[in-house]
Amino acid sequence: MKALFFDIDGTLWDRHNRIPQSTITAIAKARANGHKTFICSGRSRGYIQNPDLLGIGFDGIVSGCGTMIEMDGETIFAVDIPAPLAVTTVETVRRYGFRPILEGREYLYMDESEFGNDPYGQKLFRELKDRRKPIDSLWGQWSLSKISCATDGCDTEECFALLKEHFDMIVHNSAVVEMVPHGYNKGTGLKHACELLGIDVKDSIAIGDSVNDLDMFRMAGFAVAMGNGSDDAKTAADYVTADLHDDGIYKALSYLKLI
Repeated sequence: MKALFFDIDGTLWDRHNRIPQSTITAIAKARANGHKTFICSGRSRGYIQNPDLLGIGFDGIVSGCGTMIEMDGETIFAVDIPAPLAVTTVETVRRYGFRPILEGREYLYMDESEFGNDPYGQKLFRELKDRRKPIDSLWGQWSLSKISCATDGCDTEECFALLKEHFDMIVHNSAVVEMVPHGYNKGTGLKHACELLGIDVKDSIAIGDSVNDLDMFRMAGFAVAMGNGSDDAKTAADYVTADLHDDGIYKALSYLKLI
C-alpha cells in the first residue's frame, strides 16, 4: 500500500478550478487498488471546500502546510497561532505594506479595503462567501493556522527579519509569501499522516507543481512534478509527468504502476 499526497493548485485543478476527468479516474482507481490518497495543500481547511474537489474522493486532507490533518472526515491534528502573536504579526506586516490573509480551519480573514480591487481577492470573495470574515472588525478574535500576504512593492527583507523567530517564509515570488509557524510544512504533514496510518514514509508519493511542494518532495519516498510545474519543482522531483490537462496525474500513477 502506498500513501499518495496531492497538491491542489496546478496539480489537481487549474487556475479556473477545472479538474480533468482523467485525474478523477486515476485517483478512484488508486483507491480501488488499496492505496490511500490525501490532499496535501498550503491552503488552510477553511479554503478547501469546493464540492467538485472534495467529490474526487480522498482518505484524508493535510492542510495549512501541515498545521491540520483530517482522516475519514475527522480532525485528528490541528494547531493555531496564539492570538497575541497573530495580532503582533498582522500589525507588523501591515506596517511594511503587506496585505494579509489570515487562514484558519473554518474561515479566511481578509478585508475588502485591502483586496476589494485585487483580481485574486475578488476570486476569493466569490468562492469563500460566508467563510470569509473581516480582519479589522473581528480584531484579535481570529482562529488561524498560517498567514499569506500580498507583498507587491513592499520591503520584504526587513519585515521577514522581524518575524523569522516565529515563522518560516515560503516566498512564491515578489508579490506572494506564505508565513507558516516554525516546524510545520507540507513535508511534516505528509510524515505525520503516514505515521498515523502506520505507513513507512518511504512508501509515500508526493505530487505537486510549485515551490511550496518542495518540503513534501524532500520528505516523500518518491516525488512527482507536474509538467506545468515550476523549474524548482521539476528539478527536485524524481519524475516529471505531463501537464495537468494532458492527463498528468493519470500518467504518473500509471508510470508508478499504482493503477
